[in-house]
Amino acid sequence: MMHKIWLYVWRGYIRMGMFFYFRRVNVFGLENLPKNQPVLILGNHRNALLDALLVACYTNRLSHYLTRAGVFKKNVVSKFLKSLQMLPVYRIRDGWGNLTNNNAIFETCTELLNKNKTVVIFPEGGHDLVRRVRPLSKGFTRIVFDSLEKYPEMDLQLVPVGLNFQETLGCPDSASIYYGKPIAAKKFVNTNRNEGVVNLKARIQMEMAILTADIPKDTYEHDLKILDALNVNYLNPESVNRCIKNKFENCETQKPSKLNWLRTILKYILILNLLIPYVIWKKVAQPKIKELEFTATFRFAVAITLVPLYLILITLILGGVFNVSIALIYLISVLVLSLITVKL
Repeated sequence: MMHKIWLYVWRGYIRMGMFFYFRRVNVFGLENLPKNQPVLILGNHRNALLDALLVACYTNRLSHYLTRAGVFKKNVVSKFLKSLQMLPVYRIRDGWGNLTNNNAIFETCTELLNKNKTVVIFPEGGHDLVRRVRPLSKGFTRIVFDSLEKYPEMDLQLVPVGLNFQETLGCPDSASIYYGKPIAAKKFVNTNRNEGVVNLKARIQMEMAILTADIPKDTYEHDLKILDALNVNYLNPESVNRCIKNKFENCETQKPSKLNWLRTILKYILILNLLIPYVIWKKVAQPKIKELEFTATFRFAVAITLVPLYLILITLILGGVFNVSIALIYLISVLVLSLITVKL
């Protein structure tokens, strides 16, 4: 019971952080997530840990997440992530000797699914900023077939998910989450497991490509430049994919905002009010990021940790030097300014 309360508290806090961080988050197809059935959620992976956090905050289930083992290296971080139901999954880059650790993790997933739990996995095997669905690894198929082999009566449902970002590296950003129709895993089980694996990977890849912008690999740079020049709405993958298919004719485009000048002014006023967290982000945290895909994740981490602590500190100082009313006026003003700047 206490663990469930802990999960709900953290999900509520992170979701509140996302309300201040994202201009908007649109969710579609949430009704497609089955209730009281084992579910394997399969999503594209563009934005590091932020992808998992978005799924965590915008689902109706308390899920378990397969997460790259590299972030579990520090003991304190490992305990915290595991308390949020994150499970380490090892890749070749983590060392050949560590790959055998996945046996226990996959077995854990099987037992969780047998208890009608939800497991989230990003089957592309790693994150990448490209706007297309990359080839899927076969790790998720092993979970599927091992689970059904051990528990043949399990009614395992596979739900493809498309995570879409308008900017990805920009801030504030906007996101959309598309949950596809559930797919019964049993239909892929036959006497030839290898054939079933191939068919399952192909089906999930196809479904994911519908739920997110999927720019062809061979013409990626060319197509991306045209789409950016058209200012398409990347939050609407159906529209983007149709635009590509129609050779960029009759595309749904967005008009540039007439309030960019006001947004810029408000942004600099907000920076002045959050100067210390901003400097820490720009001069300390951001330069240490080795993979661009982690940019939004680290920025969000600063936003939900340093910024609240800084605001609390300044509020307490103002309350001590002046009075509570002035302190509260400052706090409320900065929060309102933040919301206007982000949502405008």
